Amino acid sequence: MNAFGNTSRRSRATLFALIAIGGAALFWGRGFIGFADGQSGRKEQTASTETESSRPGKTADPQTVDLSEKQAATLKINPVGSRDFAFLKTAVGTIDFNENLLVQVFSQYAGKILKANFNIGDDVKAGDVLFTIDSPDLLQAESTLLAAAGVLELQKRTLARATNLLKAGGSAQKDVDQSTSDQQTAEGNYKAARDAVRIFGKTDAEVDQVVDMRKVDSTLRVPSPIAGRVVARNAAPGLLTQPGNTPSPYSVADLSTMWMLANVIETDAPAYRIGQDVEVRVPAYPDKVFKGHVTALGSMIDPNSRRQLVRSEIDDPEHLLRSGMFATFVIRVGDAARSLAVPAEGVVREGDGTMTVWVTSDRRHFTKRTVKIGLQQDGWDQILEGLSPGETVVTDGAVFLSNKLLLGDAG
Repeated sequence: MNAFGNTSRRSRATLFALIAIGGAALFWGRGFIGFADGQSGRKEQTASTETESSRPGKTADPQTVDLSEKQAATLKINPVGSRDFAFLKTAVGTIDFNENLLVQVFSQYAGKILKANFNIGDDVKAGDVLFTIDSPDLLQAESTLLAAAGVLELQKRTLARATNLLKAGGSAQKDVDQSTSDQQTAEGNYKAARDAVRIFGKTDAEVDQVVDMRKVDSTLRVPSPIAGRVVARNAAPGLLTQPGNTPSPYSVADLSTMWMLANVIETDAPAYRIGQDVEVRVPAYPDKVFKGHVTALGSMIDPNSRRQLVRSEIDDPEHLLRSGMFATFVIRVGDAARSLAVPAEGVVREGDGTMTVWVTSDRRHFTKRTVKIGLQQDGWDQILEGLSPGETVVTDGAVFLSNKLLLGDAG
């Protein structure tokens, strides 16, 4: 009985153990199968996604904007055209007097200024007397002239008397020869004295008047050597003037032409040539263009600013320009090149710096396209890349389309 009971208990324990082992096996088997099924599912999903994304011809949609007929009517739309773009250089500078036509008027001799006849801004003609001085040198020259004239007159009489005595037998031939030599010497001295007075600006009539009246006039008249405008005056009655001592009593400039002095960057220096045409503008006359040409190029680059001097001669028949004016110039440095062009209102600079235009084929649907621009002249942008001849683009209102694209439906 005990043996049978022990056997029954062992049988039940063994049965329970087999049931527990079977349940655990079933649990772990199902987990493993589920894990494997999950991994397989994810792999199939990934493969499907990769296949979908790598499908040929699958690209991002272009940036387009659709407009209603009323909206499109507010835009200007035209085919892409072509224009001539000139190769130009620009620079800034200042206006100055043409120093080839600017004269500092000095007296040739020292003296005290008696009278100044013109003021700054007055127009003068060549020969107009600018100022007069009391010149001791002129006084000395006229005194020498009067003395020479007196000696000459005396020698003429001596020669005439010796000649008459020789005819009457009252003198020898040597006396006549000596008188002739003295008379010739007196004539030479007289001519030299006249020339010395003429150097001071006296005319022959004025010299004759000094001799005839035997009266000296120490007033020296200083005329203007050119026709122009008085641009500086330092003369005043009572002041002493010395030849060549600055400042000069007067400065006279011919204002028919002026200089523009510009400093161009070192890299642009090889593009400039003497004789090139120049167009100059000044803020005082924003709508007026002054014409000229390059007359001189600097022979060195400034070591501090790394710039070269370019000097141009500007025509100014109306005398509008003033020395010291700020000016800008444009110079043509090469032949014009024909290229595709779009009005500046049709090109948009994006936030990243790229330049774009809007292209359309039906005037209702617009596509943004990136372009590369070159020169910008007279309100037109040169198109180097991105467009083909004959394509239709928005020439005015491109900013509206860019804003609408940015804002989406809210625009």
